[in-house]
Amino acid sequence: MIRRTLQDVFGFDDFKSGQRTAIETVMAGESAVTVFPTGAGKSLCYQLPALHEAGMTLVISPLLSLMKDQLEFLRSKNIPAAKLDSGMPAEAYRAALMAARQGQLKILMIAVERFKNERFRTQLKMMQVSLLVVDEAHCISEWGHNFRPDYLKIPIYQRQFGIPKVLLLTATATPRVIDDMCAKFTIPAGNVVKTGFYRPNLELRVQPRTPGQRDQALMEILQTGPRGPAIVYTTLQKTAEKVAGTLNNHDFKAEPYHAGLKSEERVAVQDRFMSGETSIVAATIAFGMGIDKADIRKVIHYDLPKSIESYSQEIGRAGRDGAPALCCVLADRSGVPVLENFVYGDTPHPAGIRHLLGIIENNPAPVLEVRPYTLSRETDIRLLPLKTLLVYLELEGLLSPKYSYFEEYPYKYLKNPEQIVGRFQGERRGFVAAIVAHSQTARTWTRPDLAAIMEHTGSTRQRILTALEYFDAQGWIELMPKSAVEVYDVVNPGFDAVRMAERLQRRFAAKEATDVGRIHGMIGMFAAGRCLARGLSAYFGETLKSPCGHCSTCRDGHPPRFAEVTHPDLNRLDYPALTRPLAEALGTPLPVHLATRFLCGISTPRLIQNRALRFAGFGELAEVPYKLVEAWVAANLSDH
Repeated sequence: MIRRTLQDVFGFDDFKSGQRTAIETVMAGESAVTVFPTGAGKSLCYQLPALHEAGMTLVISPLLSLMKDQLEFLRSKNIPAAKLDSGMPAEAYRAALMAARQGQLKILMIAVERFKNERFRTQLKMMQVSLLVVDEAHCISEWGHNFRPDYLKIPIYQRQFGIPKVLLLTATATPRVIDDMCAKFTIPAGNVVKTGFYRPNLELRVQPRTPGQRDQALMEILQTGPRGPAIVYTTLQKTAEKVAGTLNNHDFKAEPYHAGLKSEERVAVQDRFMSGETSIVAATIAFGMGIDKADIRKVIHYDLPKSIESYSQEIGRAGRDGAPALCCVLADRSGVPVLENFVYGDTPHPAGIRHLLGIIENNPAPVLEVRPYTLSRETDIRLLPLKTLLVYLELEGLLSPKYSYFEEYPYKYLKNPEQIVGRFQGERRGFVAAIVAHSQTARTWTRPDLAAIMEHTGSTRQRILTALEYFDAQGWIELMPKSAVEVYDVVNPGFDAVRMAERLQRRFAAKEATDVGRIHGMIGMFAAGRCLARGLSAYFGETLKSPCGHCSTCRDGHPPRFAEVTHPDLNRLDYPALTRPLAEALGTPLPVHLATRFLCGISTPRLIQNRALRFAGFGELAEVPYKLVEAWVAANLSDH
């Protein structure tokens, strides 16, 4: 049965390694984990079973580009599939939801944040979901390289919505991360399907070059074989722009790709690369997730990858057709401080943690309402680490997530309100009339007064929202909820704030040390004097019996030499002059963490609010190790 589906629907003659085992496990009604290298066919492990499931398969995917690529593939095979994202036109969003509710879809793709959307949760209760798929499932583990706090709640969502089984997909999970994933979803070790990691067609090369030497080395590599499409990875958006410009000035056809571009621009770049119109993309790590282009011949790291896991994931996009491909690292140690700054910027400062605990401590009610963007500004903690902090508070037994809701439900009439009321009879007519009567229209958008409607009709909030969703689904209104609020129960109101702050700081310090250690561990693997393919495979729990024979270490007979980088003597710099614009803007003595992040070019909500990213001095010491800058700032502040 499954072989016939493989051939008739997907057009493949045979399964790749591990696929059949994973598919049969899922079709037997059990949950499973698949750990396949990038490009080894993880997606088929849910796409094929989805066609045989009685209900719909719900796929959690981390990036829009991933959804787009997979959705195009599914539709090319005439498989009914859709995605939900905030950038969709209202009509397309409504159509996808209706198709899912009516059982017309086999696959629906969403981002994990969609579960926090009260509107989506209402709709999900009306859908029959038989399989939950988590792509990039390593994001659920704090021991993984790309931990996302919202992923920790996926097991809770699975139970809440009664989804019977789950399939976890990843290409970059160490043995420790695999164990963590299995524990969180109660998946037996026997249901982990893991294939060989090593790919003999990839030539791994590490050739460190200083920033001044890198452009010439890049062009020399691009001019040699194997010929074909190439991705050049950079750390910063401005570097992607610079590299693309340099290549175009030397008759290479290249385009930049990064999160700073508009969504439609990114889609256009990706489409041109996929079609072959553009042969080289200079990109930040946002590019490549889910890109199913088999003939990429080169993946070049102009800057250092963030970790061994990131490196593995990025080189995995090369040579998926099995033909030879080159994966070359040009970066040297000079890029380490910039990578470390990403880590330090995501560590909440102690004052911010104490501020949040103070809000909880002084909250008069047993329920805490959190407006993430507002709280981020108040605590001066970036949004992602703030989410992590709230999850840690759940793990510490202080908070328990209750639900999320939107404060406002503005809508636009597409039909005359009298016509809408006229479609109902009896009690329902009075209920709908009350919604219309207690809604205020200002130009285009109408805002319902939910409290007034509840009081007038005696109905629950849920009934009102269900009615608005129904009107939207019928095309009578265009509903546009906004201002998300997350609601928590305060489980332990008498907590010790001082001890809690210390525990949280230790958690973040441990995470910070782990993430910084990943950067240095990656360089250590490159410089270890061991076959690069063997070192990389060993990291993911696979043992190669012999060296690959064609990586740069095997060919050169010695490891690459990463020269030590010298940094300026900070004591010779004028601290007051560098920080004066920021000090004048804030009008208060600068905290050590804020001055350090300003000088290292790390944005924070407070710096953004004060437009400090435009000040002279911002990022002046971005290439100096964070800890050196922090110690220098602390010494200067103690002297004043």
